[in-house]
Amino acid sequence: MKTVFDESFREELIFRIGQLSAGDRALWGKMDVRQMVRHLVLSQEWILQGRRLRRVLVGRLFGRMILKKMLKEELLRRNSPSLAELIVSDANIDLSREKKVLAGLVQGFGAYAYPAGGFVHPFFGKMTREQIGYFVYKHLDHHLRQFGR
Repeated sequence: MKTVFDESFREELIFRIGQLSAGDRALWGKMDVRQMVRHLVLSQEWILQGRRLRRVLVGRLFGRMILKKMLKEELLRRNSPSLAELIVSDANIDLSREKKVLAGLVQGFGAYAYPAGGFVHPFFGKMTREQIGYFVYKHLDHHLRQFGR
């Protein structure tokens, strides 16, 4: 499985991020390319900073089972729900700036320090460092594919 902790996969993602342009149209979903990049910036910041978000009930009930299934599948499902804290509705986003920020955050996973208390995803629950690496790669890949990259 591809992981964001592997330098060659990080470089691949950064290259693909660099290929995004304002004219790119989504193959599915509601976000435009600017909102998608901002969504990815927010999600990478959240994980890299180890911030805790409130657990959702359905995640407490089914999150672990869905995480295992999701990590086994090659691609994430289209139109999967997103965490409310990571939904972007702003239309005034500087794509060039956000792409640079996102590339820097992706590169930051090369020095990722797993939080002392562990990382807890609001839906999936506690995740290992290895699971985070797979999940982050899949999430980035999913949205880059969403825009043909």
